[in-house]
Amino acid sequence: MESNHPPVYPLLEAMLRIKGAPLKAMYTNRDVAALFETSIRTIQYRIAEGTLPSRNLIGRARFLPCDLETFLENSARDSRV
Repeated sequence: MESNHPPVYPLLEAMLRIKGAPLKAMYTNRDVAALFETSIRTIQYRIAEGTLPSRNLIGRARFLPCDLETFLENSARDSRV
């Protein structure tokens, strides 16, 4: 059943809808790698370079939906390049 409320995380929720995945409270490196169809190593690299925000929770990087939404918002390429 589809909700009639506007998405809280429009880019992330659109991506999850395409993938058929649920919105979760927290995501792991593995979750994010699967979502973006890349390796865990690439996710770790993005964290280290500071382009993918994460939280250091329970001794490991975790991602909140707001972190992934921020990453997606900042990922738009400049069409003039």
